[in-house]
Amino acid sequence: MKAWVFIGLALALPTAVMANETAKEGENAAPKVAYIGMTPPFVGNYALDGGPKLHVYKADIALKVTGAEAEAAVKRQDPLLRNQLVALFAQQTSESMGNVEAKEKLRQEALKQLQQVMNDEEGKPIVEDLLFNNLIVQ
Repeated sequence: MKAWVFIGLALALPTAVMANETAKEGENAAPKVAYIGMTPPFVGNYALDGGPKLHVYKADIALKVTGAEAEAAVKRQDPLLRNQLVALFAQQTSESMGNVEAKEKLRQEALKQLQQVMNDEEGKPIVEDLLFNNLIVQ
């Protein structure tokens, strides 16, 4: 009987050590980067400059965050973030949506505004980057 107990303990010891090492590795692992797609895509009008032509945009946006807490915070604030982006797009003109440099400036302004919203609501900027997966203007 003592031999069986000894064999059982001998077999269980390596398993316990491996489980402890795995837990330590999980603690030391860097938080994972996540890209959160803002769905549905943004669609609306812009360039209300009094011209006869109607201008339309469609923006498919993803937000880069690091860690599960940051991902949860962005999802929690999604309606406020979407509102901020809709307001920003509505203020654009034909010039600010017309070329690559202007679109990059718009992307940077959108990122800055979302970081400000997250800082106001969550106490830190959280959103690391904003990506246009697709930006169509017409």
